[in-house]
Amino acid sequence: MAPESEDFVLIKNVSKKFGGNYVLRDVSATIGSGEILGLIGRSGAGKSVLINMLRGSPDYRPDAGKVIYRFNSCSACGWTELPFEGAKCGKCGRDMEIKEVDFWALDDDDPLKSQIRRRIAIMLQRTFALFGEMTVIENIFEALGEQMPEKEKIDRALELLKMVKLDHRVTHIARDLSGGEKQRCVLARQLAKDPILFLADEPTGTLDPQTADIVHNVLVDAVRSKGMAMVVTSHWPKAINSMADRAIWLESGEMMKIGKPEDVTTEFTVGFDLRTEDKVDIGQPLVKIENAKRYYYSYTRGVVKAVDDVSLTVGEKEIVGLVGLSGAGKTTLSRMIAGICEPSGGKVAVRVGDDWVNMAEPGPEGKGRATQYIGLLHQEFSLYPFDTVLQNLTVCIGVNLPAELAKMKVIQVLLGVGFTRFEVERILYAYPDNLSVGEKQRVALAQVLIKEPRLVILDEPTGTMDPITKLAVARSVLSSRKELGETFLIVSHDMDFVINCCDRAVLMKDGKIVVIGEPKKIVEHLTARETEIMFGGGAEE
Repeated sequence: MAPESEDFVLIKNVSKKFGGNYVLRDVSATIGSGEILGLIGRSGAGKSVLINMLRGSPDYRPDAGKVIYRFNSCSACGWTELPFEGAKCGKCGRDMEIKEVDFWALDDDDPLKSQIRRRIAIMLQRTFALFGEMTVIENIFEALGEQMPEKEKIDRALELLKMVKLDHRVTHIARDLSGGEKQRCVLARQLAKDPILFLADEPTGTLDPQTADIVHNVLVDAVRSKGMAMVVTSHWPKAINSMADRAIWLESGEMMKIGKPEDVTTEFTVGFDLRTEDKVDIGQPLVKIENAKRYYYSYTRGVVKAVDDVSLTVGEKEIVGLVGLSGAGKTTLSRMIAGICEPSGGKVAVRVGDDWVNMAEPGPEGKGRATQYIGLLHQEFSLYPFDTVLQNLTVCIGVNLPAELAKMKVIQVLLGVGFTRFEVERILYAYPDNLSVGEKQRVALAQVLIKEPRLVILDEPTGTMDPITKLAVARSVLSSRKELGETFLIVSHDMDFVINCCDRAVLMKDGKIVVIGEPKKIVEHLTARETEIMFGGGAEE
C-alpha cells in the first residue's frame, strides 16, 4: 500500500512562447505522490507543451515561472525516491534527505537534474519507441537493463507483460504487433523503468475503446500500487474522468478551470451540439458503382475478397459515410472510386460534366479526366516539414494565385477546418513540427479543400482529433458542401462524426454492403463489438 500523498511537483505560474505567441500562460498546479493530474483541451491547447516542460526537454524551458520538484535523494548512491519522511534508499538502504529544487534553474550537468530525469517516464502520442527486430520480451529486457539478475529480469518482464495484457505476444517480433499492441508494449517498457513520475501524452488517443480501457486501468493501478505521480493528457472527457484525481482544462495555453474531473470536463464539453443546417437538395448521381469487385491473392490467406459485389450511387452534394471495422473493405472501395486501384469486376464510374468516366480506364482520356476533380485525404497524410503552413497550402500543392490572394484563401480554408483567427495567426508561418497531431490533421484536410474538388474522399479524417475539433471539421464539411457544392465520401469507423456529418451511411462487413440508410438508423444494425469500437472515438488496433 502506497503512503499518503506528499506534494511532489509544484508548477508555479509557468509561461512559454513559441514564435512570439503564448502556448502556455501563467499555469499553476501541484501534483502529489499517488495522484493523477489530467490535462484536457483541444489540439494545440498547450497540453503537450506542459508535459515536455515537466520532462525537462531543452526546447521547453519556461519563459517565466518555475517547476519545483520535491524528492528524497540518497547522497551515497544518487538514487531518487518520492518525498516521504524517513524513507530509506531503495538501492543501498541508506537514509535519504528531502530536497526541493527549481528544475530549470539547475545547470544541465547538475547531478540532481540527471537524478530527476532518470525517474521520469513518458509515453508520447503515436510514438512507438520499440526495437522493431527484437521480440516483445527482449524489448522489456532492454528496458530493465543489464544489472538485474537473469531470473529476476524474466519474472519482472513477464509480470509487466501480463499487467498490460500482452503475455500472449511474448515471442512476437515487435514490428509485427498491431498499433494497440505496440502501445501496450511501450507502456510495459516505461513501467519497467520504475518511474516516480509518469507523463502520458494522449496514451490512448489512437486505440479502440477496449484497448484504451486496458491501458487506462494499468496506468491507474501502477499509480495506486507504487505511489508514483502521473500527468495524463487527453481530449476525451471519458479518459480524464476515468483516470484523473484532478483535472485542468487548457484553452490556447490558458487555464480555464481546475478541479474535479467531472466538473472540468462538463464545462469543456459545453457546445458539443449536433449539426443544425438548412436542408441541401441532393443532385443527380455523381458516382455510380455497379457490382464492383476487388479480389487479390494472398500467399497465406488465398483469394481475398476485399470488395465483393458492391453497388452504390452517390448524388451530387451528398455526404456519404462508408463505415465498418478494419478490413470491412471501406478504404479499398474508396480507392477504386478515386481511380487508385482497378476493380476485378463490375463497374465504377464518376460523372464529369455530362460524361460518365470509367475509373478502370487508364490515361488522361480515361480516369484522368475525373481524378483532377477528386480530392483525397489519406489516413497516413504527410506535410512538407521544411515549409510553413502557408507554403504547405500554396507553393507545395501548386496553388497558382498572387501571393496576397493565396494567403487570403489559406486563411479562409483554415478557418473552415476549425481554427480560430488567433490560431490561424499563430500557425500560418509555423512549421509542421511545431503543430500538434490534431492541428497537422486539420492542415492536411485544408490541403484537400483548398483545391475546391468536386468529389472529396476523406479516409478516417478525424483520427486523434478532440471532440471540439471533430465538430468543427464536421461543420467545415457541411459548409463546403453548401458553399462550394462539393460531394463527400467519408471513410470512417467514428459513428459520432458520421451521425453529425453524413446524409447516409453505408455499413460494410467482409467486403460487402450490409445496409444503407440514415446514420442513426445504421446504429441498429451494429453488433455489440462494432458499437463499442465505432462509438469509442479511438482507432482500432
